[in-house]
Amino acid sequence: MASVEQQGAEAAAVAQGAVTAIPVVNPATGEVVATVPRAGADEVREIVERARRVQPGWEALGFQERGRILLRAQKWVIDQRERIIDAIVSETGKTYEDALAAEVAYAAHALGFWARSAPRYLADERVRSSSMLVKGRRLAVRWRPLGVVGVIGPWNYPLTNSFGDCIPALAAGNAVVLKPSEITPLTSLVMRECMEACGLPPDVFAVATGAADTGRAVVDEVDMVMFTGSTRTGRQVAIRAAERLIPCSLELGGKDPMIVLRDADLERAANVAVFYAMQNGGQTCIAVERVYVEAPVHDEFVAKVRDKVVALRQGPSGGPGTAEVGAVTFPPQLDVIERQVADAIAKGARVLVGGRRREGSGMFFEPTVIDDATQEMAVMTEETFGPTLPIMKVRDAEEAIRLANDSIYGLGGSVFTKDLARGEAIARRLRSGAVCVNDAAINYVALELPMGGAKQSGLGQRHGAGGIRKYCEPQTIVVSRGFPRRDMHMFPYTARGTKRVVAVLKLLYGRGRRR
Repeated sequence: MASVEQQGAEAAAVAQGAVTAIPVVNPATGEVVATVPRAGADEVREIVERARRVQPGWEALGFQERGRILLRAQKWVIDQRERIIDAIVSETGKTYEDALAAEVAYAAHALGFWARSAPRYLADERVRSSSMLVKGRRLAVRWRPLGVVGVIGPWNYPLTNSFGDCIPALAAGNAVVLKPSEITPLTSLVMRECMEACGLPPDVFAVATGAADTGRAVVDEVDMVMFTGSTRTGRQVAIRAAERLIPCSLELGGKDPMIVLRDADLERAANVAVFYAMQNGGQTCIAVERVYVEAPVHDEFVAKVRDKVVALRQGPSGGPGTAEVGAVTFPPQLDVIERQVADAIAKGARVLVGGRRREGSGMFFEPTVIDDATQEMAVMTEETFGPTLPIMKVRDAEEAIRLANDSIYGLGGSVFTKDLARGEAIARRLRSGAVCVNDAAINYVALELPMGGAKQSGLGQRHGAGGIRKYCEPQTIVVSRGFPRRDMHMFPYTARGTKRVVAVLKLLYGRGRRR
């Protein structure tokens, strides 16, 4: 069983390219559960070339046949859910319920949603133009798959945010090469088996296991990149994609604020704050990462949050109902959490619950509640990705809005108030891709809604029409029925012809309204 320090050293060695095979460690126990190969640049190139060869045939199958395969995969995921959960838990250290509700349920929903929605979102669009110059012509826009899409996934959600992004790309008719995180590659390999068993043609979906160098090789070969991860790495992916002039979509960091107004239902607000701060061990891009509470209800809200967090059970998953908070999946993340908590204490914050690494085996940080937080603290400004909940008292809603927007991130947010009109008005003032009133992060399960970030939280969208159209390029088609006698094409390049053009322009556009 490896210590936390040993696991951190192993992760660093993998990142630096010092190993050719990658050990997969269960962060809740420290045990090595598997070893996966490290794909080099030449191997990635071969994988992409094979995918490129078979992609036209996959596109030619059409929406209906591709949808049938995705629906078979949906049934496979439901039937094999325990096996998928075992893989997720073994490589992430998350709880059984986190794996079931936030990963398996999402994948099952997404497979059915994209199978049924792709034909609607990508149907040819007939266009009516205000220009008389194209009168009598048929104008259409079609959405054509880009070819081979590279998906680079994160370690916190190896099913939802890795394979989950492959589903709409496949539904659109692309071939996909998935590069999962080197920390959590096993779930992606299970899903490769799923797609093969459900009739997906060979090489249409491939998994390239490896570290950062493998990811760079994927970006260098594919026709489009979907990346989920840190803002720092996302910026590097965007630069590399720009050098090749290929599109990229990025879901990056978040520091999602919650605003609790004095008229809020405090029991509901406290429940939501604790759930979305601690769910998946806080390792969620749209987790509740900071809370601003109006002064009159601050103490009562904090007391409710403290009591709820004290009651949480933490430890390795032993199956359903055994723990609410799992392990920290990525070894270096423990240092980040510890540093932020220490910084908060040094600057005057009070730790009401937790605040330390848990002793014993596995990588655990205690569920932590921090009160008297201020905007000068790292725990209120830097993404944490851990089971911490910092709370700050504010004078009023205006101060809360100003502080909520005082961030380089803008992924999600939430507002709690019994005045729904006021709550929505405040939500519209927050610079975030999604804001919930009297809830948090629930927008993610509505796949019809676009999911994306403002500011440095990313580019592009996941879900909704934009979530599948980004894997395509629009093609404009104009069909002319012929060249009538007075068609513009018949005008000669002469003075007389020029006069006729001017006359037509005056006739069409020269009747502006008089002021």
